[in-house]
Amino acid sequence: MASSSDPDKLMTKADKLTKLSFTRWNADWKSATSLYEQAAIAYRFRKDNEKAKDAFEKASKGQEMISSPWDAAKHMESAAALAKELGHWNEVSDFFRRASELYRECGRAQPASDALAKGASALEEKSPEEAIKMYDEACTILEEDGKEQMAFDLYRAAAALYVKMEKYSDAAAFFLRLGSAADKCNATNSQCKAYLSVIIIYLYAHDFQQAQKCYNDCSEVQAFLNSDQNRCATKLLSAYEEGDAEEIKRIGQSSAFNHLDHVVIRLARKLPTGDLQAIKKAADDGEDSLDEDDLT
Repeated sequence: MASSSDPDKLMTKADKLTKLSFTRWNADWKSATSLYEQAAIAYRFRKDNEKAKDAFEKASKGQEMISSPWDAAKHMESAAALAKELGHWNEVSDFFRRASELYRECGRAQPASDALAKGASALEEKSPEEAIKMYDEACTILEEDGKEQMAFDLYRAAAALYVKMEKYSDAAAFFLRLGSAADKCNATNSQCKAYLSVIIIYLYAHDFQQAQKCYNDCSEVQAFLNSDQNRCATKLLSAYEEGDAEEIKRIGQSSAFNHLDHVVIRLARKLPTGDLQAIKKAADDGEDSLDEDDLT
């Protein structure tokens, strides 16, 4: 057997076992996979990450060939982690996605979602659009498996990344998705915090109308209607309608928001943004219109 202290020889022997020739009519994937695994561990111990990554990728392929998708997924995650260390961002995405597919072959939704989430987290800085896609897919896997509660942190992570990208409507959509998932799980507190977060995001993005619409829609939910978060949103929207910048600042700085995600707290602390007088005028015009309707 090749010396375990020489991973290059292990790889060479393993490669030979997988190649067909005049003398070898069947590939010996079981033996080869064991050698790839030994080589991968030895390379990683030596901190030869490039070779370790390649060895784990081959070990993963070997586990697939001998019908062990769980072990194949584990090795693919190891390869992905090394790709991250090396800054090979396309491989980070490809390997974590492949690991997720292999976990799903085993019928394991949670690790399949976790693999995508790890990839998304690794790619937030270098490839935020790809990170968002991976967070989205990670959430979907759990939703389809009826495990929405396990996705709460993923919704938040995706929303936070969208805020960082200044895509506020998309961030709000993920918080609404969190609210819907929380509703299914009877997680009332998380649901109400998600709805208040959406309202704050729209206000920060100067979209008072959308904030008001969200408030009205969410107030149809009894749990939100009776919540502290609803009372906070009511005060905030009233201050906007009155064009009272000082009151908005006071509410935004209050401890009422301390229980929200940090990314949302930071937005609340910066309120008000946009043209308050235009919002006040629109609100006044709306009231005038209602008064005329009352007279008919």
